[in-house]
Parts: sequence; structure tokens; C-alpha cells
Amino acid sequence: MINKLKEKILEYDKIIILRHNRPDLDALGSQLGLKEVLKSEFPNKKIYATGDMNNRLAFVGSMDEIEDKEFNDALVIICDVAVKNMICDQRYELAKEIFVIDHHTNKSDLTDNFIIDSSRAAAAEYIAYIIMNYLHFKINAKAATLLFGGIVSDSGRFQYAGTTPDTLRIAANLLECGADMNFIYDNLYVESLESKQMKGYFSSIFKITKNNVAYLKNDKDIFDKFKVDFFTISRGMVNVMAGIDKINIWCNFTYDIENNVIIGEFRSRGLSIVDIAKDFGGGGHDQACGATLHSWEEVDQILECFDKRAKEFNDGRNN
Repeated sequence: MINKLKEKILEYDKIIILRHNRPDLDALGSQLGLKEVLKSEFPNKKIYATGDMNNRLAFVGSMDEIEDKEFNDALVIICDVAVKNMICDQRYELAKEIFVIDHHTNKSDLTDNFIIDSSRAAAAEYIAYIIMNYLHFKINAKAATLLFGGIVSDSGRFQYAGTTPDTLRIAANLLECGADMNFIYDNLYVESLESKQMKGYFSSIFKITKNNVAYLKNDKDIFDKFKVDFFTISRGMVNVMAGIDKINIWCNFTYDIENNVIIGEFRSRGLSIVDIAKDFGGGGHDQACGATLHSWEEVDQILECFDKRAKEFNDGRNN
């Protein structure tokens, strides 16, 4: 399938690169990193990247504004997501052909042109691997920085369980290509005093279930207290509960005012929870996943499932 993708990249004069909506750095790094590689390799082709933007991550670049007609007769490559309802630009349906490159455990309902490796810590890692070992396109310093940023973000600075020796080798290769590690780290991990104080607030209010599942429930009033975007609360605050002794599952539930749903971000240490996320229509990785929920009653239901999983895990360790 990768060889077929290369054939199509060579064939098409217009390529549009997409990813999931509400992007994290892996999504943006994959999308913009691949765009930069293709632009450099094929300066006479039209190469676009479109979709919504995460203001917190605007340092990586911006999206292209293109008309619907640009999707006609185009090759679309979708990174870091495999399901229709999460694509950042629904105009992908107008494209002539679609390929998906992903590293999650979800099956694709988009296309049979599905390239996946769920052993990869990040979509950016897998895309860099494909470029280096199959496409054999040059990765310039800008592209290397973007792809390196995606790997750093989704691997939790190489701390998460999905990090492998290959993850580190690919990151090292990107550094050799000129990736600016300091640029990524300074923009990603240096934060304002207000941001640090906000994390302190959430650290002080999270609750714990009977079997030590930590969770936050953020209703719409939270956005009156903090004038920030949805991503800052939802994805940004989930890990204030990380790294705490005896807490092996932690969850952040945030009300999405725009879509009238509740977005759940789920994390764990030492055990898999993605099957529970899938039971509620979500997915992701074994220890980092999420789901879209439709009521606070459904939130309580999934918390019960996580609490049961935590009990099973703790009982197993004690036996």
C-alpha cells in the first residue's frame, strides 16, 4: 500500500493533506511536515494543508484557504485519523482518491487505501519512517522540526509506553536532518504564569473514585472562569492528574458548547483502557484515548467502567 501511495504522489499534480479536527501537535506536525516534504520534493505541484487550527499550536504554521473546486481531481492524504466524523475538512469527499496514514487502533471507514501501524508512538513517527524508508524524499530542516514535534508531543517527551527504540532512532534521524529541538520544546513546554496557575486550579479540584480513578468534570461554566479555547481545557488539563502514586487511570470530561456534547480524554499507566473508549464510540491508543459522550449520565457510566478496570488491575497486582 505504501508503494501505491508513492505512485499516486508521483501521479497527481494536486495533493491536499488533512488530519483530525481540534488538532494536537502530532496531527499538525504530521500534516504540515508531510506538506513541507512534498513541496520541497515537487515544487511544481499544488500541495495544500487545510482544516481548523489550534491557537495554542499556531507556532508550527498556518492552514491554506482553498476553494471547493481545488479538491476536484486531487489526491487527499489524511494523517493521524481514520474515521469520517473526525476529519478536519469534510470536503475530502470531493477528492478523486484518498489515502489514510494512521497509528491508532481504530479501523477506517474512509477508504481501503489505509496505511496503519498501531505500534508507532505518533503518526509523525510513522510518516517520517515511511518517507525515510519507502518514499526516499528529502526531509529538510523545517519538515524535520514539524515531524519531530509530533513525535515529542504524542510520546510525552519519550515517556509514554508506546515509545520504542525505533521511535528514538527516527527522532535522532530527524535531528540529523536539522530538526530544531529547542524551538519545539520552548513553544510546547514553556508556558505563561496564567497557564501555570490554571493548572494549579484544576489540580486542586479533581475527584477520585473508590478505586482511584481521577477525573475532572468541566461544564460550560468553566469557560466563564477561564477565557481560553476548548482544547486548553480538554486536552490541556487532562495530565494535571498524571504521575500520582496509586492513580493509574485519569479522565477529563469537558462540555463542548459548540456541538452540545461532552468530550472525554482518557489516560492510563500500566494498563489498557482503549476498549472501554471504543465501547462508548471512541478510540485511540491503549493508554491514551477518548470518546464523545452525550450526557453527564453517560459520563458516569464510563467512569464506572474505568473504576471497575482499576479495581481489576489493582487486585491483579496484589495477588
